[in-house]
Amino acid sequence: MKRRTATVVYGAIPVVVLALAAGADSLPVVGDSLRVPYAAEGPGPTYNVLGDYEGEPIIEITGAPTGATSGHLNMTTVSVVHNMTLMQALHRWATTDDTFVPLDQIIPPGQTVEDVRETSTIQFNLSEAKATTAALTYVGKPVETFAAGTVDGSAASGVIAEGDVIVSVDGEKVSSPLEVTELVRRRKPGEQIHMRVREEKTGTEKDVEFTLGRHSTGSGTSVAFAGIQLGARPADGMEVTFNLSGVGGPSAGLIFTLALIDKLDDRELTGGAFIAGTGTIDYDGTVGMIGGISHKVEAAVNAGADVFLAPTGNCAEAVAKPHGQMLVLKADDLADAVNQIEAFKKGSGYTTCEQSLDS
Repeated sequence: MKRRTATVVYGAIPVVVLALAAGADSLPVVGDSLRVPYAAEGPGPTYNVLGDYEGEPIIEITGAPTGATSGHLNMTTVSVVHNMTLMQALHRWATTDDTFVPLDQIIPPGQTVEDVRETSTIQFNLSEAKATTAALTYVGKPVETFAAGTVDGSAASGVIAEGDVIVSVDGEKVSSPLEVTELVRRRKPGEQIHMRVREEKTGTEKDVEFTLGRHSTGSGTSVAFAGIQLGARPADGMEVTFNLSGVGGPSAGLIFTLALIDKLDDRELTGGAFIAGTGTIDYDGTVGMIGGISHKVEAAVNAGADVFLAPTGNCAEAVAKPHGQMLVLKADDLADAVNQIEAFKKGSGYTTCEQSLDS
């Protein structure tokens, strides 16, 4: 029995009040049932990205030798339930440790469920590209940047084709999307920029020029905008394929990166341990904060993980609730995460989130 059951008589009252406080006119009605304007967040499933999903490797590498792996590297997720009736919400409140949040934090005003799902998928795909770049850079393999697409009506639309490899920007050779972005941002909106690209279909290189557009940063300033959706892939013929559907968002980036390193490096990273975690990854290996980490920690505990890797900025929330014997280790960047795993295998030298908060 969940701990809330003993206080359900008292705890249920605020839910009823909150659900009705917005007024009946603002609450959606489906069929004959009143729907509460809240969503419930709780522990979601975890996936060992060193393993298989629906009969296929979650991370598949071809065209390059891979080493043996063992143990677990589990990405963690948050389960989100919405479109609940009042009775369904009360039941979840009484029987789970879910967190209730206003529905517009999950589905922003003016957007549909499909819009949110599409954005989440784009974020997930981008995290795969960033993980690939960060991992290949870490193990010393070459990377190239290509146009995964262009934004309709943008400066690059009609000038750069999907699949074109970006060889240089303003005469400077580039390999990672971060390098391309930094060179574009050196320019001002309205300025001309020169790129050399290699056509995907013909393999020939050509020079293109176009006038940069403007993108608002939301703080009253704007930056140069090319409108290229950047992707990254191995430059030596190796191919990396991610086979995991039904999951979205950017928070699997760190675990994806570690799994790629484990497969490509001669060293066996996990040493047979059960390691879980979360965190975004950037092209340069920086680990970023995510949401819902308390539920992800709970999911890892339930799955039997020995270690949970958390972004340093999420440490306070990650250890706010008991996590049993599982160690919650902080990670600022990719090198930090790898070092933490190596220290755990040795039995000393790692930094827990509790130690990070005390220092």
